[in-house]
Amino acid sequence: MATLLGFDYGSHKIGVAVGQTLTQSANPLTTLGNRRGKPDWERIGTLIEEWQPDALVVGHPFEMTDREANNAEPAKRFARQLHGRYHLPVHLIDERLTTRAAWLDLGAEAARDPTRVDAWAAKLILETWLRQ
Repeated sequence: MATLLGFDYGSHKIGVAVGQTLTQSANPLTTLGNRRGKPDWERIGTLIEEWQPDALVVGHPFEMTDREANNAEPAKRFARQLHGRYHLPVHLIDERLTTRAAWLDLGAEAARDPTRVDAWAAKLILETWLRQ
């Protein structure tokens, strides 16, 4: 059984989820700040210490045309930085429509607290990887 952390990287916020290979399921954890392209490394480090993941999964943005989205390069840079800082395997996974699905899943709850959407999208990203 392996534990993984999943990330939905955005220019202002980063959703985080935790999951495991045994159940192939994930749970949203939190949404972190991302100011001027600088993730909250202190909080990310705390989450990695707390959960002791075996690997990390980062959403890879694609357009519906199968081309990388405009925000793909920053997400890939974030993935490289995670690997460089924490020396864990980092996997990229197509995150198409996960934010849209998160809004639909959360419904009115998302309207009350939009920051929950990012963590829920991270959950969906991680579950996509776990089920492949």
